[in-house]
Amino acid sequence: MERMLQSEEAARRLGVKVATLYAYVSRGLLSSHPEPDGRRSLFALAEIEQLAKRRRNGSRVETGLATITTGVTQLRDGGPYYRGQPATELASRMTFEEVAALLWETEVEGDWTPPELGTCPLTLVSDRMRWALVMCGANDPMRADLSPGAVIRAARRVIAALTAVAVPAPGAAGGLGASIAMRLAQGLTGAAVQLSTGRDADEWAAALNAALILMADHELATSTLAVRVAACTRADLYDSLLAGLATLAGPLHGAASQGAYELLVNVERDGASRAINAVLHRHENLPGFGHKIYKEGDPRFAALWDLARPVLSEERCELFLEILERAAADGVPQPNCDLALAALSWGTGMPPDAGRTIFTVARIAGWTAHYQEELMERPLRFRTRAVYSV
Repeated sequence: MERMLQSEEAARRLGVKVATLYAYVSRGLLSSHPEPDGRRSLFALAEIEQLAKRRRNGSRVETGLATITTGVTQLRDGGPYYRGQPATELASRMTFEEVAALLWETEVEGDWTPPELGTCPLTLVSDRMRWALVMCGANDPMRADLSPGAVIRAARRVIAALTAVAVPAPGAAGGLGASIAMRLAQGLTGAAVQLSTGRDADEWAAALNAALILMADHELATSTLAVRVAACTRADLYDSLLAGLATLAGPLHGAASQGAYELLVNVERDGASRAINAVLHRHENLPGFGHKIYKEGDPRFAALWDLARPVLSEERCELFLEILERAAADGVPQPNCDLALAALSWGTGMPPDAGRTIFTVARIAGWTAHYQEELMERPLRFRTRAVYSV
């Protein structure tokens, strides 16, 4: 089947505005094809690539370089769209398991039981999760099976295993029959939420479920690209996910919400103005604010905050709103999803690294979808040329 691009993606591939794209159509340089609903136009990827080559004055295209075309996630002004559906809406009406099935294009039913891995000797949650991933692979006698069914079964086991090692004590995750969100919620907070807010488990599990969905994928983020590079060598799912975890470990990626968590702790201790001023004195940016893609504000923030807000105590909710007002008055960019994730973690008594834990478990779903997609491409297609200097 011929691969098609929407007008915005076609224009971006050519490096022109959408209006210029349609000017090419009127001049006969491109052909447009209506979508089934007739409201938008599609363009053939092959034709777009041919035109791009001609616009480079016919220069030879390096055949070893990769062009990544994906049907997993598209970033729009309204946030990420998973398989054409807005993640901000999915977060309020679907479970994380259902969204994973959507990303993987498979049935919702499946076994989410973690394998028996033994006792983890490590202390830090991030280390325990890497250990669990390595052990999942080591205990899978069919790890080299790259068929769709085998990959999906492995992904479910990995998500369940990472969830299990993230909780502080055996049995704290609400039982293996519980959803991934409920296992994480009860494991990361215990009775802390009920003691501080009086809310029941269902409310804060719903908020955590939304967080998992909103963090599940974000197109070709750095860690996702690492997974796809490993997949192009036909590494198995476990090793490819390990490449993603290694990239996620950077403080500028998976741990971004922890900086926002620390900001909230400092605001609670010192007051909003003093804490914000202290951070801006040391750093150019305020953790949890601004986004390279969403210049007008991260839509995922509002979607998660709407569900996290009822879980916070009245006092902490008022304090959080004060932070937003103070930041807006100081001309700080609008809040992003890391701040909402930090608010959920801080407001429900989760540990400071809970945001990284939630982010990691969630992103396994998106990475797996990209891994599956990469297996459909030619192997070893990623080859970046260096510019040698002395």
